[in-house]
Amino acid sequence: MKRWMKYVRPYWPYFVIGPLCMIVEVVGEVLMPKFMADIVNEGVAGRSIGYIVGVCALMVLTAVLMMAGGVGGSYFGAKASVNFAADLRQDIYGKVQQFSFANIDKFSTGSLVTRLTNDVTQMQNFINMLLRMCLRAPGMLIGALIMAIAMNPRLALVLAVTIPLILITQLIVIRIGFPRFGAMQKKIDALNANVQESLTNVRVIKSFVREDFEQQRFARSNRDLKEAGLRAMGVMIFMQPLMTLFMNFTSLAVVWFGGNQVIAGRMQVGDLTAFITYITQILSSLMMVTMMFMMSSRALASARRITEVLDEKIDLTDENAAQPGLQVKEGRIEFRGVSFRYYKNSAEQVLDNISFTIEPGQTVGIIGSTGCGKTTLVSMIPRLYDADEGEVLVDGVDVRDYSLTNLRQGVGMVLQKNVLFSGSITENLQWGDEDASMEEIRAAAASAQADSFIQSFTDGYDTELGQGGSNVSGGQKQRLCIARALLKKPKILILDDSTSAVDTATEARIRQAFAGELKDSTKLIIAQRISSVMEADQIIVVDEGRITGIGTHAELLQNNEEYQEIYYSQMDRKEAEA
Repeated sequence: MKRWMKYVRPYWPYFVIGPLCMIVEVVGEVLMPKFMADIVNEGVAGRSIGYIVGVCALMVLTAVLMMAGGVGGSYFGAKASVNFAADLRQDIYGKVQQFSFANIDKFSTGSLVTRLTNDVTQMQNFINMLLRMCLRAPGMLIGALIMAIAMNPRLALVLAVTIPLILITQLIVIRIGFPRFGAMQKKIDALNANVQESLTNVRVIKSFVREDFEQQRFARSNRDLKEAGLRAMGVMIFMQPLMTLFMNFTSLAVVWFGGNQVIAGRMQVGDLTAFITYITQILSSLMMVTMMFMMSSRALASARRITEVLDEKIDLTDENAAQPGLQVKEGRIEFRGVSFRYYKNSAEQVLDNISFTIEPGQTVGIIGSTGCGKTTLVSMIPRLYDADEGEVLVDGVDVRDYSLTNLRQGVGMVLQKNVLFSGSITENLQWGDEDASMEEIRAAAASAQADSFIQSFTDGYDTELGQGGSNVSGGQKQRLCIARALLKKPKILILDDSTSAVDTATEARIRQAFAGELKDSTKLIIAQRISSVMEADQIIVVDEGRITGIGTHAELLQNNEEYQEIYYSQMDRKEAEA
């Protein structure tokens, strides 16, 4: 409970005023049957028009106050629940932004989306209903019960049978319903993950003509969710007619026994009418309580899933950083006996005893077969992963001693998978430096060989990019990502196979721009083409998670078998193509 109070405190007036307004409505509802009974017993029986008009005026005033209370309760309940949900959603999103890759993989992106949206909405709806019903339902139950007992204690004994039956039924339904709602939320996770994956990879689906397969896969997820939803909702569907049955039987018993009392002269007709209304209010309030419990079971399932995210221990933090204020100034990189595995219980290592040193300002190529660990290796530098063994040092300081912000500010990465966001080209480039002037943006784009094609667009740098950069080619996307990294002016620039979609002449011009614009920055280039790294100060050859050679192009060509194999296979292919 203490966790959720954080989201209640800023809006406590709404949480207090809302239920108090509902009390006004409850008082009115409890008084209305008594007013009606007085009209029948006194006004109609005594044929007193003045008395009837007076009580009717009082009923109108009560109805107006009830309306004000109901509107106020709904308004403040909505304000409280919406603000609660907005702050909670913001905290969940902030926590997810701190997650490492391992944390995200644990939940899956589809599940995180569900928790940020559907689960928070379930809690919002429950709080809104709770604020409207937490005093209204008990207040109506107690008020109507007191009035019914005061009016006719013997007739009120009917409730001694009905209420226990209703409470037992509620407990059984809640016990059955709670796990079903948790299962339903998991099926929503699976559906969201399916939709996200399909929409993200729609081009691949269409190119392989797999629309029918994806429709079948979605149909399975949708069917699973439907069945889970029906199992969960079936409990509530069963509850509604059962409660109505109890209400009808109770009303029938009251009419039977009360009618006999009226005939015997022990009860007035107006009192019987009012008593029936009070019985209806009592049973209605119990139905409200049931609905609250049912919504609470679903909200509790959602709260548990949200708590899992908020309580998740982040495995990459800078809480223990020895020098959090330190910034990357030179760009010297050193690996000392670094080993790493994705799954800590796995015997297979992705990187095994990696050691090398890169001096500031050097250009270093990293080459090797697909899946040999090149990307994982460079991901250690900005601490996207932490080494299991050994140390990664930047400027002679262990990367774990920097704050994550300062370390990553000093490192620019152009990832293997080029990612652009919805918005203009300018807005995308300003990810590198949000305060960059247009002159700086154009200069970075020119260095990345992107300025010419940007200028060819009708709107130039104001051109709107589709989601993920869907309206530019692969080569254009790569050059925009390089320009974005250049704007950052990093001390360390990592290019992860980021020129694979551009021709060799353009790639050569980009490398030439690096030599001028970033001559003081350390540059790491992961590449499949040897031509991309031949001119590097040194080349690191990686094979199955180990370094098998370090040296210049000439040195490796002379004494490294893996490098020779890559080189001659590419040269033979070029000669064959020629």
